[in-house]
Amino acid sequence: MGEVRTEITLINIGDQEVANRGYMPQEQVRRLTVNAVVDTGAWTLVIGEKICEKLGLQVEEIVETALAGGVTVKSRITEYVDIRWKDRKAACEAVVLPDEEDVLLGAYPLEGLDLMIHPKTQEVVGAHGDKRYNVVK
Repeated sequence: MGEVRTEITLINIGDQEVANRGYMPQEQVRRLTVNAVVDTGAWTLVIGEKICEKLGLQVEEIVETALAGGVTVKSRITEYVDIRWKDRKAACEAVVLPDEEDVLLGAYPLEGLDLMIHPKTQEVVGAHGDKRYNVVK
């Protein structure tokens, strides 16, 4: 399987809440549209330091993160980030790796967005068709 990418928009949830309450114009909400690598081996959303700064995300904690090949590095966990893919949205924390250039869209946000990689076309598609479907069992 080759590298699969998809366009997503990342939004600072704190900014969005302030704007929704009328204390900030919607145009000032920090957001960034990126071509993310879909990485089912990553648990969550992974971003680099530059994207964290552009979005103005607050860091919640510092943790040890295991990378491919068994390497462990110190990383930071951000406040929740709003993730948009077409007409779908989900929110999760992001792991910030200092030297990461790509945005990695991991298994947890894929589930939240009800997305999967189509095995034949290698494209990101809705796991249950065109409408988001949530399972609560």
